[in-house]
Amino acid sequence: MAETNDVRRLNVFERYLTLWVALCMVVGIALGKLLPGVTDTLRRIEFAGGSQINIPIAVLIWLMIYPMMLKVDFTSILGVGKRPTGLIITCLVNWLVKPFSMALIGYVFFKHLFLPWIGAELADQYIAGVIILAAAPCTAMVFVWSYLTRGDAAYTLVQVSVNDLLMLVLFAPIVTFLVSGASALTVPFMVLIYAVICFIVIPLAAGAVTRYSLIRRRGVEWFEKSFLPRFHPVAVLALLATLVLIFAFQADNITNRFFHVVLIAIPILLQVYFNSSLVYGLMKLFRVPHSVAAPGALIGASNFFELAVATAIALYGPESGAALATVVGVLVEVPVMLSVCAFCNRTRGWFDRATADQQPAPHRAAAATRAR
Repeated sequence: MAETNDVRRLNVFERYLTLWVALCMVVGIALGKLLPGVTDTLRRIEFAGGSQINIPIAVLIWLMIYPMMLKVDFTSILGVGKRPTGLIITCLVNWLVKPFSMALIGYVFFKHLFLPWIGAELADQYIAGVIILAAAPCTAMVFVWSYLTRGDAAYTLVQVSVNDLLMLVLFAPIVTFLVSGASALTVPFMVLIYAVICFIVIPLAAGAVTRYSLIRRRGVEWFEKSFLPRFHPVAVLALLATLVLIFAFQADNITNRFFHVVLIAIPILLQVYFNSSLVYGLMKLFRVPHSVAAPGALIGASNFFELAVATAIALYGPESGAALATVVGVLVEVPVMLSVCAFCNRTRGWFDRATADQQPAPHRAAAATRAR
């Protein structure tokens, strides 16, 4: 009963993430403008000729993603058969609706409505960027959003774990198909495969091996309460440093095309609210509990922006319009997701009534007593 009245709050970093992103943007733009030689040197450091994978960005993203992957428990997937409906809805929307709806929305806005202001070349770049963004479902921040909506933590973990596995096989072909179909750009498929290996396969494998070996040696409690918290400051600093570098690489784009940033945000916002509403509505239609429905809607709304930014940079370069579009996704992520959380919390009663209707009479009477 206390659980229904508690107020879930973000920590200081999470609560003001939009502010930190804005500060990183200021610092990064200043670095790009005042020290162009340094920025250009950092931009040119790649793993190998033709890979287009920037080493400083890659190292920082590993430092961000590895702690996220440590939280993923793939053994939790074994129990998904007991309550598959929520997971099925989440996966269907994430992979059969979200990237395709973003491609359609991006095509309408960038190729038609905004074309007079941005031109055909940038329209293709922006479409590619928003598609890459939509094809990468969120991993780490979902746990934060689930906490704020009093979601089922174990089920949220299952949803994230399954999405991570699906990303291994679906991300590259979906991005290739949609970018080639919705724009005049071609996707260097091998570069995309390199990006998947670098930014999904390697950290996912490292996280899984570390988790399994340490839990086996020291136990789950030590791993979750002692080991995992040590990585939080590392992940935070890596995120901020990555943003500074990204904004430094994008300094000219942002200062010369600030109006474009506003335009890019519009289809991203539309797509976020469309997909979260679709998942949430389907969850209610199929009588899924609110503790599963809310995190599912938030997974459908948010994006794995670290992967998206890294992929856009690898494919088209750190100064490209595609990279700028993914960076705009970073800027709008937190305030938009907080608004979705607030809506889910305000509409909890929709699901509580539907769930209560399915229970036997004694259970409904007890639930009504608790509510009073």
